[in-house]
Amino acid sequence: MKSLSIYKICIKTAVSQAVAYRFNFFLSLLITFLGSLLLPLVAVLIYGAGASFPGWSFHEVLLIQSLFTVSQAMAKVCLGNVLWDTMIHVREGSFEVVLLKPMEPLAYMIATTFSPDSFGNLLCGLALFGYAAAHAQIVSAAAAIGAGLLLFIAGVAVMAGIQIIMAATSFKWVGNSRLPEIFGSVEAFGQYPIAIFPSAIRAVATFIVPVSLVGFFPAAALLGRAEPEAFWGAGLSLLFLGFGVWLYQHMIRRYKGAGG
Repeated sequence: MKSLSIYKICIKTAVSQAVAYRFNFFLSLLITFLGSLLLPLVAVLIYGAGASFPGWSFHEVLLIQSLFTVSQAMAKVCLGNVLWDTMIHVREGSFEVVLLKPMEPLAYMIATTFSPDSFGNLLCGLALFGYAAAHAQIVSAAAAIGAGLLLFIAGVAVMAGIQIIMAATSFKWVGNSRLPEIFGSVEAFGQYPIAIFPSAIRAVATFIVPVSLVGFFPAAALLGRAEPEAFWGAGLSLLFLGFGVWLYQHMIRRYKGAGG
């Protein structure tokens, strides 16, 4: 409860700091909103040229990509700066200050790095979801909606796990500024129907780094096409997030000072 109270205070502080410079905040909001609109560009070009992803309409693919955008934005808002702040602390040898705080280090880093900078991405994802949901054949049954919500939460857990794992590597790999690009390439598999990829990639994206939960499986559930492996992947998403937390704490114990 103490950590939750601290987190709420940190959120209020971060939002207050962001809106103190209103023009900068709204400009950032607009830029990130417009930037997220580029995500469906590939689908627009494919379907505009008369091609398609087999078995999926344009609005169904857009539904996948909107859920992916929302999950990614939520992870960036809550955890996006944990990587960069951890990297800076380790590089400068100031992580000892974090260790002296009367709070679990990872919880402290999450609380103090809340970032409103990705609110535009979140708003864009929600807008795309509203548009796609209005045109796609979403099943109104409670079971389908419940399954979609469960798988969406699992997808957010996967994105959170990715952010924490990247941050954990900063204790040994202090020059890992390109790491988000590497993980971003893996995350991209969650933007499209998983059936279009080879079986090996499908297995990795479902059971090892379950990025298919970030967009594809929740959308499939909302469309009444839930697949059994999606729920196995949902269970694995918690293990994936747990592994990220364990790795971060393990690397803290190996931390020896400036430079990792």
